[in-house]
Amino acid sequence: MKLMHVLAVAALALGLAACQKPTKPDESTAVPTDSGSAASSSGLDSGAAAGAGTALTPQQQALADLSQKSVVFFEFDSSEIRPEYVPVVAAHATYLVKYPTARVRLEGHTDERGSREYNIGLGERRAQTVRRALLAQGVAEAQITTVSYGEERPAVEGSDEAAYAQNRRVELVHAQ
Repeated sequence: MKLMHVLAVAALALGLAACQKPTKPDESTAVPTDSGSAASSSGLDSGAAAGAGTALTPQQQALADLSQKSVVFFEFDSSEIRPEYVPVVAAHATYLVKYPTARVRLEGHTDERGSREYNIGLGERRAQTVRRALLAQGVAEAQITTVSYGEERPAVEGSDEAAYAQNRRVELVHAQ
């Protein structure tokens, strides 16, 4: 939810920067031409990007960078972190250690196979595995909460291996 707020603020800043009129005296007297409007348009875009970049704090930027890698996927009936997701967990640990007021919720999920009770337990074991990995890398216990949704919130609908693979996951959801 906080990430959505950050992205909304960044989009608003970008929009406001794009609406500003250039204040250079030579641009106000120039007659627009195709090449002139392209030049002023590209200058405005770079100013808007710079304005949006300054709107984010270093912590917000670090969190935005993490949003691209906030899911750890698991094998069938497993709660072991796969080797390719160890760097994902490490990146989140680094962020949480650097920003001790930041919080993360680990949401455990499963595919639809198995009973509801079994899947709630498996989702919890997956979330706890990621929790232990974060703790081992110096994250404070108070920064982490866990929840298991089992099979109740699939990322992908379907009853084939491709859908199952996308649903066997822990999502790392940050709040500040």
